[in-house]
Amino acid sequence: MQDFNNKVAVITGGASGVGRSIAFKLGAEGAKVVIADIDQSALDKTIVELADAGIESIAVRADVTSQESLEALADAAIARFGAIHLMFANAGISSGEGGNMWEYNKNDWNWGFNVNTWGVINSINAFIPRLIAQDQEAHFIITGSGNGAMIMLPDQPIYTATKAAVMAITETLHFQLQAQESKVKVNALFPGPHVVDTGIFDSDRVRPEDLPVDVNKIDSGIHSVEDMKKIMKEYGMELQTTHPDHVADNALQGLRDEKFWIVEFSEKTAAAIAERAQNILNRVTPVPPNTL
Repeated sequence: MQDFNNKVAVITGGASGVGRSIAFKLGAEGAKVVIADIDQSALDKTIVELADAGIESIAVRADVTSQESLEALADAAIARFGAIHLMFANAGISSGEGGNMWEYNKNDWNWGFNVNTWGVINSINAFIPRLIAQDQEAHFIITGSGNGAMIMLPDQPIYTATKAAVMAITETLHFQLQAQESKVKVNALFPGPHVVDTGIFDSDRVRPEDLPVDVNKIDSGIHSVEDMKKIMKEYGMELQTTHPDHVADNALQGLRDEKFWIVEFSEKTAAAIAERAQNILNRVTPVPPNTL
């Protein structure tokens, strides 16, 4: 897709972080944008800012853990703009892991999988049939993570597991649509090359009431990228970060280049991925990857 002018984009998790940046980048190129998010206050703020920027857009409160909610989102987008050309399955959370996984509350596991993994499944079920029925070029872009898709970070087992599942879903969806010679293309978007400065570390702000946090849960002490930077600094290390706008630029360029893998690796991450692949091939016992 070379030209985004007058294309219609739906973005879950569109009121903050990478989703918000994608909305503004696409809008600046003439796209019509539908931002969806569960955070109503963030939606209200972002839709005003999009309007101020002259971007034609609507905001829809949507819960990716509900297929019915996403069906309504798809219908709202089509009712307003007539079609959907770009669907970004971008919503994601961090359930705030810390300590031993066998001591985690099941609410954390359930919340992580409900949003990160079932959110993608529900998005596929709600949007892919509609995109196919349009019989025109369209892209279904899934935001994954190198943590889970390519390497395994031991301090985030829930997030890692959800994103490993997301990668399997993304790649097999691509294979199925490819086999049908569908006009709907799948793209795997990986934010990076460094830790992206988003609000994902403060995901508890949108935690559902039916999956409350365990009052005895160990606090990781990380509720923002700034918290991570401070902790790293205490150990004499500097944390490199990436702005969401950079990820959005990569996303648009990857779409123009018809890339399935839309990813930018740091040297350490690339080395860790290569080492893991070689360890598997050579049956070498794994050790935690060094990506910072």
